[in-house]
Amino acid sequence: MSGATSFRGADVTSLVWLTSRPRGNVAAALRRCDVLPTLGHLGRKVRVCGIRTSWTTIGDGEFFCADCGGDRNYRRRTGRRRFTLLGVPLLGRGSTGPVVECAACHTHFGPDALDHPTTGRFSAMLRDAVHTVALAVLASGGTSSRSVLETAVHTVRAAGLDGCTEDQLVSLIDDLAADTGRYVADTTPYGAALAIELHEALEPLAPHLAPAGRESILLQGARIALADGPYTQAEREVLTTVGAALRLGEDDTARLMEMARAPF
Repeated sequence: MSGATSFRGADVTSLVWLTSRPRGNVAAALRRCDVLPTLGHLGRKVRVCGIRTSWTTIGDGEFFCADCGGDRNYRRRTGRRRFTLLGVPLLGRGSTGPVVECAACHTHFGPDALDHPTTGRFSAMLRDAVHTVALAVLASGGTSSRSVLETAVHTVRAAGLDGCTEDQLVSLIDDLAADTGRYVADTTPYGAALAIELHEALEPLAPHLAPAGRESILLQGARIALADGPYTQAEREVLTTVGAALRLGEDDTARLMEMARAPF
């Protein structure tokens, strides 16, 4: 499942942004390996001997469960495998794990399942990314145009920051310009330190975005820049940096910047 394919469950937001997440019970083979079944006197199967795993919880927390389709509590567990005869553990057969067990559906996942952000964390990362891109474009093109500010405010609010205002954005840009400790060696409207801010906000998010989601962030920044006319050189540099941080190729970035000129 990839792109905008739906997950099971009703508590997933912004599905268009999510990439594929690993699914399936990766530890099913570790739970039990029963052999030599036979029939009891009632005709039911009796497990004569086999390998069973007893699990120990070593940690817990919250994660995104791909099987449930939302944020769930998890238990991080390790196991000890034992040879059993008629249900009695006799010989140790080594350890297994660790695995991540969903507390709701009890599916086991590999430890890398914790690398994916929860839905709540993902939404916060997305809001921060759009806000940072808007600030970068404003810093490069200026805040004197009312149409630029209105477009930037609309974009940031649509990302989830409902309380954003024009005055807040202008104040943040003024604070950035006055931060001489970060921009002391930078004489251009678009500071090198702001490029670092873009990479810090966008690079952790990019692996969890579908291509359409990454392109949408760049398009939103481009439309802010175009709100008062053609791109300036500084705005082009900002958008090129945004594209690189979002893992978009140079050709794709250029294509999207031209696409943003069309009405939407």
